[in-house]
Amino acid sequence: MPDTESLFSYGTLQLEPVQLATFGRTLTGAADALVGFGQSMVRIEDPSVVEKSGKTHHPIVKFTGCDSDEVDGTVFQITAEELRNADEYEVAAYKRVSAKLKSGARAWVYVDARFAPPAG
Repeated sequence: MPDTESLFSYGTLQLEPVQLATFGRTLTGAADALVGFGQSMVRIEDPSVVEKSGKTHHPIVKFTGCDSDEVDGTVFQITAEELRNADEYEVAAYKRVSAKLKSGARAWVYVDARFAPPAG
């Protein structure tokens, strides 16, 4: 796939119905983990997002900076256009940042906008 972006998902972007609604296809990915983040849940108010996911509460992660904190998930290779589609799917509680994964790879990940890691 030309000009791909790496996207790490620990939540609803791993669900086939969400992938079909957001990307128009089912994604294949590789297991990895996000280090230095803790996971909780956030209530989703956007009816279109709830309809796509079938869930009123979605996982969300916040930066802790603690190496012992890890969140398991999947890394997907997607196009720049698909990344924009993911941006549209995610609600305002999330902010897209670049993060280093346990494997050493870097990927985009949606984190709690209130607790995003420092830039750099």
